[in-house]
Amino acid sequence: MPLLYSIGKVTVGNALMLGWRPRVEGLEFVPRTGGAIFAGNHLSVADELFLGAVVPRHLAFWAKAEYFDGTGAGGWFTRNLLNGLGAIRVQRAGGRDALAAFDGAIPVLQSGDCVVVYPEGTRSPDGKLYRGRTGVARLAVAAGVPIIPVGTLGTEKVQPIGQPYPKPFSGKITVKFGKPIETTGRSDDRTALRALTDEVMHEIQKLTGQEYVPRYAPAKPAA
Repeated sequence: MPLLYSIGKVTVGNALMLGWRPRVEGLEFVPRTGGAIFAGNHLSVADELFLGAVVPRHLAFWAKAEYFDGTGAGGWFTRNLLNGLGAIRVQRAGGRDALAAFDGAIPVLQSGDCVVVYPEGTRSPDGKLYRGRTGVARLAVAAGVPIIPVGTLGTEKVQPIGQPYPKPFSGKITVKFGKPIETTGRSDDRTALRALTDEVMHEIQKLTGQEYVPRYAPAKPAA
C-alpha cells in the first residue's frame, strides 16, 4: 500500500469511520490478496471516500488527466498527491488516450492490486441505476481478475452534487459488497462482454435496491 494512501486511511479514513459510522455488509467477499475490480453504483464523489475507508486494502481510483497536468504550485501538489495515492490517469475524451488508461490498469491488477470502476460512467443524476458500460467487463477479462459488486447508499445526502466536502450529521451511509463474479475463461467478444456487464449491474441493483434504467446515464450539461 502506498505510504500516502496509508496515511490517508489513518487520518481521513478514520475520520469518516468515526464521524459517519458507515454500516458495512459483505466485507467477507473482499479478497485479502490478489487483483480485483470493485464495480459500484455512483451517487456522489463521497462514494470513493467511504469505499476507501471501509476496504482494508489499497484501491486504485481513476483520476482525470487534467489533475495530473496542472501548472504552478497547485498543479504540482495535486499531481504528486494523486501519484502518491496510486491513482490511474484517464482521458475522458476517449479514443487512444482512454485506451492508454485501460492498458495502465491491467498491470496494476495483475500485480495483485485493486481498481475501482463505476460502470455507469458518471454520477447518477436522479438516484436511479443506469446501464453499465462494458469497460468494466473488458478490463476484468483482460486482466483475469474477479469483479466485486459494490452498493453504496446515502452518499448523495452526505455530499450531493456541488457540495465540496461531506456534510456532518447529514445522513447514514451503507456500503454493501456482493459475491465476487469470476471472469476466468470468459469470452472477450462484444456479446459476452455486454452480458457480463449486465450481470454486474444486476448484482449491484440487488445490493442497492435502486430503480434500474436500461439506458446510459445522461451526460452532464455543459457549463
